[in-house]
Amino acid sequence: MLPTILIVDDNEEILEFLGKILNIKYTILKAKNGNEALIMLNKQAVQLIVSDIMMPVMNGFELCKIIKTNVAYSHIPLILLTAKSDIQSKINGLELGADAYIEKPFSKEYLQAQIESLINNRNIIREYFASSPLVNIKNIAHTKADESFLENLHDTINRNIEDTELDVEKLAQIMNMSRITLYRKIKAISVFTPIELINNIRLKKGAELLAKGNHKIFEVSYMVGFSSQSNFTRNFQKQFNITPSEYMHAKQFTA
Repeated sequence: MLPTILIVDDNEEILEFLGKILNIKYTILKAKNGNEALIMLNKQAVQLIVSDIMMPVMNGFELCKIIKTNVAYSHIPLILLTAKSDIQSKINGLELGADAYIEKPFSKEYLQAQIESLINNRNIIREYFASSPLVNIKNIAHTKADESFLENLHDTINRNIEDTELDVEKLAQIMNMSRITLYRKIKAISVFTPIELINNIRLKKGAELLAKGNHKIFEVSYMVGFSSQSNFTRNFQKQFNITPSEYMHAKQFTA
């Protein structure tokens, strides 16, 4: 599936131009102001937003502020496009959390490169988090809202880590979020489904305990919510490409 980009601009010609140059690599959604953009974000997952600043109803600065402070959208990279070249406008955009600021007229190659870079960098960070046993979940946060959400999510899972029945329904209830909102947020920010993320955090906690060397593997397995040592070992090796015993011995050897 192609990544989805939301283009926000009140100029029909700009919308058509951007759609034309981007639709080869991306699925394109279009909105004519910030309010329309927010309505679309509530309906569909988006990987990146390209927004003009000067628009009626809700301008790009207002849209950027809402996106970067609302936990439902704060993970989405946002590029601001503007005809304003004054330094204060750039500062305003960046202070609100915009990931890039591009002046009109712009090179289509530069815009394409900026979009590709933002999406690829996010993917690299997610993959590094997923495959590294001791990398904290906060490393995939890109905004303060994301960091706060991830800290709460991580703490909630760890408090309930021995519950083998922990799933998205229970997690959403504990975190006082709707199941759909929680699912979309976790999937967008980490690429994991909630169950996969719960599993990953269990395995990372297991890696932390193994590295300390105070518990046997079967003890760690139950401490982090797995029903058996074999299930824990199979998942651990699949996620980190090393068995728990190999990992534990390697950590003890380097200690």
